[in-house]
Amino acid sequence: MLVEFSIIPLGKGSSIGDEIAKVMKIVDSSGLPYKINPMGTVVEGRWDEVMGLIKRCHQAVLRGNDRVITRISIDDRKRGHNRIDEKVRSVERRLGRELRK
Repeated sequence: MLVEFSIIPLGKGSSIGDEIAKVMKIVDSSGLPYKINPMGTVVEGRWDEVMGLIKRCHQAVLRGNDRVITRISIDDRKRGHNRIDEKVRSVERRLGRELRK
């Protein structure tokens, strides 16, 4: 499954880079395939792996903040692997060219 998530601490002001770095350290050490983008992080793995990772990230941000909002979007498909890259390649094949990354 692919999951995109973002974690937003409230009350930190307009810059949350330190919190994002904290989350990305956890994501990177998980060993799961991931891609960061300007609005969140996409992770690929099994349900329990991904949800456990998001829980750890959420709790890490909550420890240093009074309020945190976590947004999760799930794309679960019965077959397929390496979908984190394959979904983009599929669109690029249809376009006949690579997209900006």
